[in-house]
Amino acid sequence: MQLKNDLLIRAAKGEAVERTPVWLMRQAGRILPEYRAVRESVSGFIELAQTPELAAEVTIQPVDILGVDAAIIFSDILVIPEAMGLPYEMVEKRGPWFPNVVSSVADLKKLRIADGVDDLSYVIDAIKITKRELDGRVPLIGFAGAPWTIFAYMIEGSGSKTFSKARAMLYTQPEMSHQLLQMITDSTINYLKAQIAAGVDLIQLFDSWAGILPPEHYETFSLKYIAQICDAINEVPKTVFAKGAFFAREQMGKLNCETIGLDWNMGVAESRKMIGDDKTLQGNLDPAALYGSAKEVELVTNLMMDQFKGGRHIANLGHGVYPDISPDKVKVFIETVKNYAKR
Repeated sequence: MQLKNDLLIRAAKGEAVERTPVWLMRQAGRILPEYRAVRESVSGFIELAQTPELAAEVTIQPVDILGVDAAIIFSDILVIPEAMGLPYEMVEKRGPWFPNVVSSVADLKKLRIADGVDDLSYVIDAIKITKRELDGRVPLIGFAGAPWTIFAYMIEGSGSKTFSKARAMLYTQPEMSHQLLQMITDSTINYLKAQIAAGVDLIQLFDSWAGILPPEHYETFSLKYIAQICDAINEVPKTVFAKGAFFAREQMGKLNCETIGLDWNMGVAESRKMIGDDKTLQGNLDPAALYGSAKEVELVTNLMMDQFKGGRHIANLGHGVYPDISPDKVKVFIETVKNYAKR
């Protein structure tokens, strides 16, 4: 299907664009009353994510309401451990929780490598429905969690400020850690290839807990596996977003991907110098900036755009949009990016 708006794809590939494309991480979510209405019609997040028609509906909402240049499929990074045989629950106001965790080789033997098609058919179905309903208006982004981040949840059992159990595993059981990371990597490659076959136009890897590892461990237990995934996926452009991994920007510049996402703590000029000119940079406004007045949001957005000017860029926040931010402020951010080229 021919895309009517292919700005994101061209920007990712480093091709000429009339203006910088813009989308937001977590754009399909609680900032929108329309999303909350759909969410309240089911038992919770997991049922919503596992109901393809509803997942497609909330995926498309930001395109209709906010005017973003891409949709990102509504799902969760933790569908991979579930497909591998480690189910999770989403506890209101607390986040994900795993009734069982991986702590031994015996636990590892209970897991399988996910095929990405049959065991995650609800995501694949949601992608097909979304592609049909979008009718080529904008690209559809598929995604997965980076192996280290998925590993961290599978060992820890929930979110954590320190992920000390997961980090301890790297020191005390490195061989088992590599075994599990490889299983996650193989499952993720299968899953992303299934998403691409179903129609996604670009994929993003989220390494949400990259910043809690020391640089040596990040290279050994995270980047190594991200590189495997990047090398295995050649069908569509790839983005790697590793929150907090400021120390790994030079290595990320060598990954076989088109785009590197920057969080709001990563300086733009410094990042460009470290990553190089042959990658597109994505980001990186502080999400908290959207709490300001409309005039303040416009000002900080233009300042951000000035910093990226002259280089390959996809406009986004430096992390997901916070759930209590006004959709009107999000619209100001999006419109300011769209109008920047006219200044």
